[in-house]
Amino acid sequence: MRKLVSFVVPAYDERAYIGEVVKALDAVKLPDGVNREIVVVDDGSTDGTADYLETLSDILSLKIHRLEKNSGKGSALRAGFGVAKGDVIVVCDADSEYSADDLPGVVQPILDGRADIVYGSRFLGAISGMKFANRLANRILTASANILFNAHITDEATAYKAFNRKVLNSINLTCTGFEFCPEVTAKTLKRGYKIQEVPIKYVARSIEEGKKIKWQDGFVAIWTLIKYRFTN
Repeated sequence: MRKLVSFVVPAYDERAYIGEVVKALDAVKLPDGVNREIVVVDDGSTDGTADYLETLSDILSLKIHRLEKNSGKGSALRAGFGVAKGDVIVVCDADSEYSADDLPGVVQPILDGRADIVYGSRFLGAISGMKFANRLANRILTASANILFNAHITDEATAYKAFNRKVLNSINLTCTGFEFCPEVTAKTLKRGYKIQEVPIKYVARSIEEGKKIKWQDGFVAIWTLIKYRFTN
C-alpha cells in the first residue's frame, strides 16, 4: 500500500515567502511508493496569500484551505490536520527559516516504523542569525519540557515536527496560537510517546521580514507546559 505524507503549512500574510516554501515542499525527495500532499491553511490573510497560491496550479499536490478570519497558528494547524489525509503529518512553517532539504531525514524514521514522532532539532544542527534572547527562550522552554515530562529533547519549539497519524488522533488539541508546540509536546509525552530528534538547519528572520512570534508567547508556552503536566 502506498503511503502518503502530508505537509501542513499554516500561513498568515506570507505572500512574499509562501511560493518559495510550497515549491520547495513539492521538490522534497521522498522514497519510492510514498506520495505527498501540501495542505496550506490560509489563516485569514489580508495580503492575498491564498489568491497567490491559487495561481500555482502546476503543483498538483497543493491543497488550499481558507479560514475566514485570522484565528492563530494553533487554529490553522488544527484545521489543517482535519483536512490532511496523510499517514505521516509534518508541520512546516510558511517562511524561509527552515530548509526543505532536511525534511527527508525528518519523515524517514516514521516511514521506517522506527519512530512515531520526530522533531527537527536546530540545536543539533546549524543555526544562523538567532538572537541571544530567542536562543535563551528556546533553551528555557526545552529544559522546562524535559523537567516536567522526564524527556530528553533539545528543541521543543522547532517548527519541523512530524507525527504518525495515530499520534495526532490520540490527543485532543485545543490550541489557537503559538502554544501549539508546548501543547502537542506535553500531551504526546504525557501519553508515553518518545520524541526522536534529527539535526536540521535554521536561518532566523527578523520582525521586519515578517516574524510574528513575540516575547509574550514564551510565557504562554511555559504556562502551557505546566498546565498540561497536571491536567488533560
